[in-house]
Order: sequence, then structure tokens, then C-alpha cells
Amino acid sequence: MRFISPKTDFAFKKIFGSDQSKDILISFLNAMIYSGNSVIQDLEIIDPYSAGDVVDLKDTVLMQSLMGETPKTALHRYLDVKAVLEDGTTVIIEMQLWNVEAFEKRVVYNLCKTYGNQLKSGQGYFDLNPVIALTITDFKLFPSTEKVISCFYFQEEEDHLPYQENELKLVFVELPKFTKQLEELESVIDKWIFFIKEAPNLEIIPDQLREIPQLEQALTIANQAGLSVSEVEKLRKQEMALEDARRAWSFAKREGREEGRLEGRLEGREEGRIEGREQGRLEEKQQIVKQMKAAGLPLNDIAQYTGLTIDEINQLS
Repeated sequence: MRFISPKTDFAFKKIFGSDQSKDILISFLNAMIYSGNSVIQDLEIIDPYSAGDVVDLKDTVLMQSLMGETPKTALHRYLDVKAVLEDGTTVIIEMQLWNVEAFEKRVVYNLCKTYGNQLKSGQGYFDLNPVIALTITDFKLFPSTEKVISCFYFQEEEDHLPYQENELKLVFVELPKFTKQLEELESVIDKWIFFIKEAPNLEIIPDQLREIPQLEQALTIANQAGLSVSEVEKLRKQEMALEDARRAWSFAKREGREEGRLEGRLEGREEGRIEGREQGRLEEKQQIVKQMKAAGLPLNDIAQYTGLTIDEINQLS
């Protein structure tokens, strides 16, 4: 068997956001958000890109004018999967590969935007339901702690008294901090994180993962042998584009730093060093955008990976 990586946009949505994913997503969310307890019994998977959901209107208009897209296809897409639980709580789930500029602000923005967008004309604040943002990162976001899963909500500064504890919540899963091997897996939490991180390296469905029916089902969906020719082609294009973008990102950062150091040395003054660093950062961004465009990535994907707006991307170009 060969399994596709849940880290890619295509695979993540297919495994957790398709019509047959309901039981899989329930098990996964219970593990990541509720420490493996069966709190969630039912949910509805919905399209996170429907009109009114987490949309940057400025970017949408720009994309429509630049790419000739309709409002539905021109949405500034950040969310991977979205679900509404049986108690009305909305959970937005995102897989993020790179730590781009202003990423943490974007997570908070998506959380608050989703919360506020619940109210329709004539509704009161009592109609608001809780929102949870579950973000899986393929990089270390909080270097001061070795916790794999971190949870945040409002609380009083000194006494840590919760303020509407269940109303708005941020949950982060940092994959690089998870180092357990297959034989070391114990809890359902361990097994789901291992699946997200290591699925492409598996050749069979291990007995440790078969013990959880939803995990076995997820691996069955992730088995490349079950994909259509068009799905395999789509997956390969995504993987190639991401790898090209990753290399471009690394190259541009190195080149930008070198440009900054050179400018600073030529000036020989503190002002020159500051200007050189700023110029280096600008050159870095320009190279990243240039390489990503050359790799064939669409503007909205470049915006997601770099943290830039569509307007800024076109200005750098």
C-alpha cells in the first residue's frame, strides 16, 4: 500500500471533509479537542467556502478583476474543513505547512470572523454559538513549550478566571513536537497525530491503528490505489507545486539575507545596515513571489503561503 499525505490540501479535504468522512472527523476532533473523550456524537460537515464565510472582500475583488473569477471561486481560501457539532458549536480546521508572516493573526481573524458571521439580520447576541479553531502546523509555533497540543481561551490576567471559556477557543497541534514511533503509540491522540505525520511512510495499515475503526477508514481513503486517475494527477500537481514553492521559499530567504548583509557592508553605517536588512527582506519577498508564480501556484495559494495580500503580491511582482 501507498498512502497519500494528509498534509496536502487535496488529501486533507478528502479524508476529513468528504461525504464519507463524518465518523472519521468525529473521532479526530474528539482526540484533538477533547483529549480522546467521546464528547462529539454527531456533526455536519459543511462547505467552508460558502458566501459570507471568512472572506477578505478586498482580496476577493482583486482576484475577480485579475483572474476573471466568479465570487464563489475567487474566495480567499484559508480553511480546510468546517463542521457544525450537534450542540451548534462550529469547528474550523486548518492544516498549515509553513509559518508565514502574520499567520497567528490570521488564525484569530478567522475565528472571530466565523463567530461574528453567525448573526443574520434581526438576530440577537444570544443566537451566537461557540467557535473552535483547530490548527495543525507542520512547524513549531510555540518554542517555549514542548506540548504537542496547546489550547487557548479568554481568562482573567491574574486569577485566570475563565471568561466565556467555551465561547471562543484556539487549539494548536504542532506536528514536529510529536516524536513517538509506531510501537510507542498509546492513546487515540497519539495514533491520530501519528497518522497525520507519518501516513506516507506506511506500507500497510498497522495493527495499532486498526484498533480504531475510524483510523482504519481514514487510511483506506488515503490508500492511493483507491484514487481515480484524475485524483492522482491532481494530488501530484499539488505535491510538485508545494515542493517547488518550499524550495523557492528557502532559496529566496537565503538570497534576501545575503542582499541585506551586502547592502549593510557597503554602507558601513548603522543606517546602511538597517536599510540593507529592509532591502533584503523586500528582495526575499520578491524572490518568493517570483518563484511561486514560476511554479504555477495560483495567487490565492501564494497569498496563503506567504501571508501577503493579493494586492501586495502584485505590487512585488
